[in-house]
Amino acid sequence: MRIESSRRLRGPNRYLARPVQVTQVRLDGLTGRETCDFPGLPERLLGLLPGLAEHHCAAGAPGGFVKRLYGGTYFGHTAEHIAIELSNLIGRTVSFGRTVGTSDPSVFDVIMECPLDEPYDSEMSELLLRAAIELVLPLTRDEPSSVPDLTGVRRQYEREKPGPSTEAIARAARERGIPVERISDLSLLRLGYGRHRRLVWAALTDQTSAIGVDIAGDKELTRGLLGEAGIPVADGGAADSVEEALALFDELGPPVVVKPRGGRQGRHVYLGLDTEDAVRAAYAAAAADGGGVVVERQLDGCDYRVLTVGGEIVAAAERVAAHVIGDGRTDVAGLVERANEDPRRGAGHDRALTRLAVDAVAETLLRRQGLTLRDVPEPGRTVWLRDNANLSTGGTSVDVTRRVHPSVADLCRRVAGLVGLDIAGIDLRLPDIAAELPLGRGGVIEVNAAPGLRMHLEQHDVGAAIVDALYPAGAPSRIPVVAITGTNGKTTVARLTTHLLAGAGLRVGVTTTDGVVVGGRLVQRADATGPRSAQIVLGDPTIDAAVLETARGGLLRQGLGYDWSDVGVITNLSSDHLGQDGIESIEDLVDVKSVVAERVREGGAVVLNADDPRSRELDFPGREIIWCSLDPRNPLVRRHWDSGGRAYLLADGWLVELAGRRWVPLLAAHELGGGFGGAARHLVANALAATAAARVLGVTTAGVAERLRTFTDNLGRGTLMRCGEVHVLIDYAHNPAAIAAVSDLVERVWGCERAVAAVTLPGDRRDDLLRESAAMVGARFGRVVLYEDADRRGRAVGEVPGMLRAELARVAPQASCVEVRTVEEAIPAALAMARPGDVVLLIYEKIEPVLALLGALGARPTGEVGVADVLLGKTMAWTGTV
Repeated sequence: MRIESSRRLRGPNRYLARPVQVTQVRLDGLTGRETCDFPGLPERLLGLLPGLAEHHCAAGAPGGFVKRLYGGTYFGHTAEHIAIELSNLIGRTVSFGRTVGTSDPSVFDVIMECPLDEPYDSEMSELLLRAAIELVLPLTRDEPSSVPDLTGVRRQYEREKPGPSTEAIARAARERGIPVERISDLSLLRLGYGRHRRLVWAALTDQTSAIGVDIAGDKELTRGLLGEAGIPVADGGAADSVEEALALFDELGPPVVVKPRGGRQGRHVYLGLDTEDAVRAAYAAAAADGGGVVVERQLDGCDYRVLTVGGEIVAAAERVAAHVIGDGRTDVAGLVERANEDPRRGAGHDRALTRLAVDAVAETLLRRQGLTLRDVPEPGRTVWLRDNANLSTGGTSVDVTRRVHPSVADLCRRVAGLVGLDIAGIDLRLPDIAAELPLGRGGVIEVNAAPGLRMHLEQHDVGAAIVDALYPAGAPSRIPVVAITGTNGKTTVARLTTHLLAGAGLRVGVTTTDGVVVGGRLVQRADATGPRSAQIVLGDPTIDAAVLETARGGLLRQGLGYDWSDVGVITNLSSDHLGQDGIESIEDLVDVKSVVAERVREGGAVVLNADDPRSRELDFPGREIIWCSLDPRNPLVRRHWDSGGRAYLLADGWLVELAGRRWVPLLAAHELGGGFGGAARHLVANALAATAAARVLGVTTAGVAERLRTFTDNLGRGTLMRCGEVHVLIDYAHNPAAIAAVSDLVERVWGCERAVAAVTLPGDRRDDLLRESAAMVGARFGRVVLYEDADRRGRAVGEVPGMLRAELARVAPQASCVEVRTVEEAIPAALAMARPGDVVLLIYEKIEPVLALLGALGARPTGEVGVADVLLGKTMAWTGTV
């Protein structure tokens, strides 16, 4: 049993609404074998991992997996459950898993849930699955096995996972329904979409003043600024040399505090210094990183941290320096070791508390208390390991939020405002935070930008306070999102929808197979139909609305790039891409593309094609269903309208809206931009779907009509050029249904007897689909040029054109067929076969080289040809009436 490949689905997917890892496992010698074929294996496995007894599996209750173990289950499924249990053992809590077969009986896809904010490039799931395989394989050979050492994996997980502050903010945002995206493995979060996007980095936000951060980062500047404003602070000053530090010590008198001028997290802060030698040593350590030090008189009282967010007090804690308490039996080193066994303690900021450190600082402080690491303190004695009370140096805290005196609260609000921080951690030293602020006693000792939240999290939802400050009650966090999928027409519907929304004054971000367009400008040229492209648009703070073409490939390989949309459009569902990425049947394809509709928010709308038999079988409860049809007599549409639903039709040559018992003509079909006077019925169908989406988002009927008339930006989909006396119709039709649609257009405008077809098809399509496409070409065209994609997608040279030619010879032996190698040869060959007044239908792989070649041959764009126009010496009449 071995792992062959692995991929992470970063967003909602066909398995789960949360991220998953899909790992392909080959069973090799365990193919067809089940756990019940190995006597004693279930007992030995449960002995190693007793937690497996709690796994539900398909039973929906604890013990479900145990029943499967004894009854017999395949080893891919067994490895899945072991990996989930190992994940939980390292504190990485997940619960969902699934194992599904593939067309190869020896290969299974193991699907495992991933934590929401785990980095997208994390190898954690694969590492755990490898460990699971290593654990179970010896059991199948009746050899000894054991739970693997997970120390390294646990450490990697703790490095990768978000810290407590980041996790609290992300959780609070999701609870409010605000989209959350963690950037890489950083503590940087992107909240919201488009123009409502906000950035949060730990406890810094995009509203945090850079000046405020700089002020807080300079301890002497902070002290001086606050002192001038009448805030009680410790007397002191900056020192750039040991002589200056000693002079301040003489002036202030003991005890003093020495700390780096730009220090953070309590590093190199020395308290209670009462001799020149102590000050000299402290200066050397505090100034080691450069930047000078601050020497202050040490204030009496207890250490407190007050957290302000948006000018309000949200939490306060009394901080206690790192320490252990003697029991009369254990030496100091043993007490520290025992304290560090607390699961709340970890390295850095990954857990609620930081591990106690026994270092030179601690040993110096122990000597001041008359102790060494090997001494045994008497019962109840407090042994201090740090002077300062920072959590980052091992300190603990006690919540005192409810005890904060109003005068202290007012002081803290003033301090945050004076420094200019939206989120501030204010350190005070006071006799008692519950008492009236005393004059001449206590005061503010530091102000912190990006304060740690750990000490407050158990008692207060400070993450929610930060989110509420970024998004006050009623403030939006999302922009309208339209997601479009289907077999054919996705790009055109996306372009049409964008055109309609832009006409309503919205700045739209759109992703299609051509690239990412923001505000009408191409910003990235690529096949941009996956989640990364969606994130480019959704993360752009200039965007008012997003239109996302969502293709099968991106959804299968990476999941969706968003959590919810407002409108989901499924254009049609027919055979294409079968045999790829585990999609073996049209039912599989429908299942995948339905994810787009399933992730429409409650109360949103799903636009479906009532003329498509597979779409008619779909149902998405909780969402408004809007049907589109080219047939006004479609019985499904009639029933839907009778029951109060909305629909968009082509009727009597008009695009019509049916809503609220009203029949509203929108636009005559012959006026549709790029629609060849209504002859391009597939474009009319696309326009109906785009109209439905735009109307859901509030575009007026008058706005829809005006923008549909002016739609011209549909390059590569029905693009018409003229080369001498021959028209060239350029289209991206790569499956039987698409070829049939564009052939219908050719027939209506020119007649297929006046057409030459220059055809290429992608090599990653299944043989039967390629033959079906060739048969469609042969049924319509008597003159054909075949050529090969530059990217053969795994096929041998000449394989695809050869297959197409053989199929053409079978279905249309009378057709004239020429086979060439490249598009550079195909275009001249097709033009040579055409007569004056003919049209060449050019099906292409990439549009740019096609346009360059045609330009070199003298071809020029032409206005679209309407069927009511006088074309090539004859007049055609077509009303589009059904």
